Amino acid sequence: MAPVIAGRIGEAIPVAVIDFLPQWPRAHLRGTSTSIDAANLEASTRRQLRPLSSGLVPKRTSMTMAASFVRAASRHAHSSKRLCRTPNLQLPSRQRQSLLFSRSISSTAPRRAEPSTTGPISAPNPETPGGPLSTTISPTDSTFTKHVQQDSNLINKAPDTSLGDDYETRKIRHYTVNFGPQHPAAHGVLRLILELNGEEIVRADPHVGLLHRGTEKLIEYKTYLQALPYFDRFDYVSMMTNEQCFSLAVEKLLNIDIPERAKYIRTMFGEITRILNHLMSILSHAMDVGALTPFLWGFEEREKLMEFYERVSGARLHAAYVRPGGVKADLPLGLLDDIYAWATQFGDRIDETEELLTDNRIWIGRTKGVGVVSAADALNYSFSGVMLRGSGVPWDIRKSQPYDAYDKVEFDVPVGQNGDCYDRYLCRMEEFRQSLRIIHQCLNQMPPGPVKVEDYKIAPPPRAAMKENMEALIHHFLLFTKGYTVPPGDTYSAIEAPKGEMGVYLVSDGSERPYRCKVRAPGFAHLGCFDQISRGHLLADAVAIIGTMDLVFGEVDR
Repeated sequence: MAPVIAGRIGEAIPVAVIDFLPQWPRAHLRGTSTSIDAANLEASTRRQLRPLSSGLVPKRTSMTMAASFVRAASRHAHSSKRLCRTPNLQLPSRQRQSLLFSRSISSTAPRRAEPSTTGPISAPNPETPGGPLSTTISPTDSTFTKHVQQDSNLINKAPDTSLGDDYETRKIRHYTVNFGPQHPAAHGVLRLILELNGEEIVRADPHVGLLHRGTEKLIEYKTYLQALPYFDRFDYVSMMTNEQCFSLAVEKLLNIDIPERAKYIRTMFGEITRILNHLMSILSHAMDVGALTPFLWGFEEREKLMEFYERVSGARLHAAYVRPGGVKADLPLGLLDDIYAWATQFGDRIDETEELLTDNRIWIGRTKGVGVVSAADALNYSFSGVMLRGSGVPWDIRKSQPYDAYDKVEFDVPVGQNGDCYDRYLCRMEEFRQSLRIIHQCLNQMPPGPVKVEDYKIAPPPRAAMKENMEALIHHFLLFTKGYTVPPGDTYSAIEAPKGEMGVYLVSDGSERPYRCKVRAPGFAHLGCFDQISRGHLLADAVAIIGTMDLVFGEVDR
């Protein structure tokens, strides 16, 4: 049995509770060591404290700890040592200094209590110094240290492995973690619920829709010209290619053919946009896995391309330059020379980036064999673009279904072999060179002539004509207020966007507004199979897989 120093007024509480309750007076430990027995404890107490008079017993005040709280606290303090608490015990400063305060908790086994030989404790009498102090040592309940003994048996105890078949066949519950949507490697507002077995991905559940704005529904309330800027907001890294896809769909419904110069301008800026996109894709992918230098180098080149955007359209990001019927305006004077000067030196920047990444063993270790997709799976998953060509399928809409001036230029389609992140990186690096090849051909073959159709009901008339001709001014006013009517029908237009096949299914009811506009975003199909691609990989590989998919959630969520 454990000894307890109890009084008529004091409550027995553990030291651990007293340490966390500074608002009550501290308990006085009647002893100098945890190994002292009951007799020595009683004798030392008589020597240290003055005798108490039975007539000066203090009453319980608001500072006294409730017994129920003490009992509740003692259930949570796993200690075999309890202390006597004498509330409102006022001692002279000389004797108060001689008391021993202790914050240590005894870990010794319970000691047997000796029978009580003195009366109960009483309050001190300051007029009678010296003399013995009456204390009582009373045994505690038999279940007082039961929970302590049970808990102490668990200390330094080996795990029980004698479970037989259940130990080997029992089910291990995996744990889930939340990835994003504010994770820097999510490339937007991607949220993943990852089920992990250690660091191995067992299941991945992508949550999309956090950037959903209902754009397809908003397009139904706009004219065909007013709906064009929405496509800049889909994939906000590949702006002009999105405009190109929508313009081709409207031109199919209108059954018009744009001038040759407009086709070459579209093709040239389509490849400039492809380089813009691949720079962002590769450099941010490299930064996600730890390579910061290529990101800083490549953004200098992106700044030059953004200047070309600004000079031709007035906007660095949302250009709204490619429009149904051609392009907004002709190229400014001197722009072709600046594009040629940039294209001649960009090949060296590609080589510098490859020197940092292509043969880097850390980059190879993080991308080679990660996110492998076979050719059959890529087709079944509805992959397109680099995600499809990286698996060995030579599919490129610019070759199979050429649009604008792609049938008049020569280029090769890079194809991977293994279908992993490293092969997709190599495909994008080779597409840099093929895009430069197409840009050089467009610069050399750029024909003169108009850049939009001559039908003033579709394309606005020039400013000079509006100053001289009243009908041209009326056409301009009606075009930007009411819009132009499109014959009834439906069509699907697809282009080879930098991220894959960008498609627009457009339905017209004969009015100035589209009846339905469905956008086929390549990133949505790529993200849909993230679960199948990431299974069996480590948690760190999820970042590399997201980077190789080249996701932008403006087009995924729409």
